[in-house]
Amino acid sequence: MNSAESYSADKIQVLKGLEAVRKRPAMYIGDTATRGLHHLVYEVVDNSVDEAMAGFCSRIDVIMHEDNSVSVKDDGRGIPVDAHPDYDDPPKSALEVVMTVLHAGGKFSKDSYKVSGGLHGVGVSVVNALSEWCWVESAREGTVYRQSYTRGDPDGVIEKVGKSRKNSTTTRFKPDNEIFEEVVFKISIIEHRLRELAFLNKGLLITLHDERVEGDAGKQEFCYEGGLVQFVKYLDETRNALLLKPISFDKERDGIPVEVAFQYNDSYRENIHSYVNNINTIEGGTHLVGFKTALTRTLNSYATKAKLFKKEGFLLGGEDCREGLTAIISVKVSEPQFEGQTKTKLGNSEVKSAVETITGECLSEFLEENPSVARRVIDKATQAFRAREAAKKARDLTRRKGVLESGGLPGKLADCSNRDPSVTELYLVEGDSAGGSAKQGRDRRFQAILPLRGKILNVEKARIDRILGNEEIRTIISAIGTGIGTSTEEERSLFGDDSNGGGNGNGGFDIEKLRYGKIIIMTDADVDGAHIRTLLLTFFFRYMRQLVDQGHVFIAQPPLYRLKRGKTEVYVYDDRERDRKLKEMGGGNIAINRYKGLGEMNPEQLWSTTMDPETRTVVRITLDDATRADRIFSILMGDVVEPRKKFIEENAKYVKNLDV
Repeated sequence: MNSAESYSADKIQVLKGLEAVRKRPAMYIGDTATRGLHHLVYEVVDNSVDEAMAGFCSRIDVIMHEDNSVSVKDDGRGIPVDAHPDYDDPPKSALEVVMTVLHAGGKFSKDSYKVSGGLHGVGVSVVNALSEWCWVESAREGTVYRQSYTRGDPDGVIEKVGKSRKNSTTTRFKPDNEIFEEVVFKISIIEHRLRELAFLNKGLLITLHDERVEGDAGKQEFCYEGGLVQFVKYLDETRNALLLKPISFDKERDGIPVEVAFQYNDSYRENIHSYVNNINTIEGGTHLVGFKTALTRTLNSYATKAKLFKKEGFLLGGEDCREGLTAIISVKVSEPQFEGQTKTKLGNSEVKSAVETITGECLSEFLEENPSVARRVIDKATQAFRAREAAKKARDLTRRKGVLESGGLPGKLADCSNRDPSVTELYLVEGDSAGGSAKQGRDRRFQAILPLRGKILNVEKARIDRILGNEEIRTIISAIGTGIGTSTEEERSLFGDDSNGGGNGNGGFDIEKLRYGKIIIMTDADVDGAHIRTLLLTFFFRYMRQLVDQGHVFIAQPPLYRLKRGKTEVYVYDDRERDRKLKEMGGGNIAINRYKGLGEMNPEQLWSTTMDPETRTVVRITLDDATRADRIFSILMGDVVEPRKKFIEENAKYVKNLDV
C-alpha cells in the first residue's frame, strides 16, 4: 500500500473542545516550564484587570495556596450565568462557555469592554484546560453561582451555592502536573507582575497572599495613587534623579488615552518601557516612536528658542536626549494591532500621532513653565552629545587598530577548529592559571578559551567611550564577533546616526556575525568570582542583549568539593549534595577537598567536571522580564548603596555557598 492510499479521511483527527490545548499546550502559553506556569496566573488576573479598566473593579486578591493552587478574586460585575444564546442543545450558561470554549469572553464585545488587556493571550478557558481541577464562583444580583471542572471538562451544571450582597468573581485552579514540568509557583515572579499592574492602573488595590509562608511575611499589597509617576520613582530608586519629581501627563486624543511619566537621572543609558492595555510591548512600536520623536524635537526647539546652544544650527540627536532617561508610556487602544517576532510591537499608525502630539504639547508647556529644569535637561543632553563624539573617535581608533573587527581575533584567544556556531563554545575564564588548564583540558574541535585578567569595567557606571577604552571588553567584543549595540533596532546605534547597525564589529550589533553558539562564563566559586560573573552579565545585558534574549549566554558550574576515598573520586556541587554523598559513602576516611579556584584543578579534572558536555552542568541565562532585570542590575552595579543593602538583606537566605 502506498502512502497516498493509507492517508484517508479517517486519519484526519478532529480535536474537540479544549483537547487541542492539552495536546499542544506550548502553542497557547509558550512553554510548560516556569514561564508557561506563571502565564496561567496572568491570564486570570488580566480578566480582573479588564473589569478595573472598565470601571467596575477596585480590588483584586491573589492567593498562592499551600497545595500550589491559585485563587484570584475581584469585586467586578461577576461572569454572567444566564443561558448563552448560541448553545441550546445542550444548553450552557455563559459562565460555562467562558470556561470551556476557546476565544469566548466579553472582551470581544465593545459593549462590555472598550479596551482590554491580554488580547494577545489565550483566555481563562486555556487555564481551565491545563489545570488538574478548577472552580469558579460568580456572585451576581445577590446570588453566588459555582461550577467546577476537571482537566477542562465540567463536573456538572452550574449551581447556586449561597448569597452575596456584592458582585464578584473568584477563580481557583491547580495546574496539571501531567502538563507542567514542575508545579511550584515563584512568588517573586507573581509579585513583580502584580506590582506592575498596580502601577499601570492607578488606585487599583491588588493583594497577594502566599499561604506557603507563615504570618504576615507572606502578605503584600500593591496600590499606587500616583500611577506611572510612582512607577518611574520605583525604577529609579537606585539612581540619582536630576529633577525634583518626574514629568508626567495624562491626556486623550482621537479617543486614545495616553499616559506618560519620565525622569532624568545621572546614569548614561535610557530605560524606557511602553505598554498597550497593560501589555508590555517589549519590541516598542508606534507609541514609542511617537514619544521619542516628540521628545527630541521639543527639546531641540526649546533650546534653540531659548538660545541654550552655543553654536548656531546645532541640534541634539535622539540618543543624546534620552541619555539618563527613565520613562513609562502607557496607551489604551480599542483595536490594537500587534506585530513583530513576539507579537509585542504595536503597529497602529494613529497611536503614533496621538502620543507625539500630546507629548509635544505637554512637554513644551512644562519646559516654558520650568526654565531651570529645562536647562538641566539640555545640559545633560549636551554632555551626552560630547561623549558620543568621543565615542566616535574611540570607534575610529579601534577600527584602525582592527580591535573590533571580527577578523582580527585577540592574541590570547585559544580558538577552536570548527567554524559552525551551532556547535562552537567560547569559555570566558577567570585568570590565566585557570585559562591555562582550560586550554589544555578542552576539546579543541569546538571549544575556544578566552582567559580574562581581573575584573572588567563596570559598564553600569561608564559611558561608551570609556567602555571601548577597556582592553578586556574590547577583547571580548573581538572574540564574539557581533559588535555591540542595544536591544532593539531603534536604539541599536551607540556611535551616532552614521551607524547602520550592520554588525561590522564597530557600528552596531549583528547576531549573524556570532562566532560561538554558547558563551560560557567560568569563574571561581568565591566572592570575587561572583563579582566577575555579575560584571560580565551586566555587560551582556546592556550591550549584547540579544545574546541573552536568544539563549546564548551560560554560566558554568564547577564543583565545590572533591570527595576521595582510595581510588574513588566524587565531585559535588553544593553542601547538600556533599552531605548526601558522604552518607552514601559511609562516612570516615574520606578526604574532602574544597575548591576555591578553578586553577586548583588540573586540565583532566576541569574537563571531566566542568567542560565535558556529557557530564557538566551549565545554567542558561534567560530574561523573562526586562523591567525587573534592569532594576536588579542597577541595584547591584549602581552607585546608590541603600537599595543594594536592602536587596542583600532580603536575598541572603537564598545564598548556598558563601566564601568569606
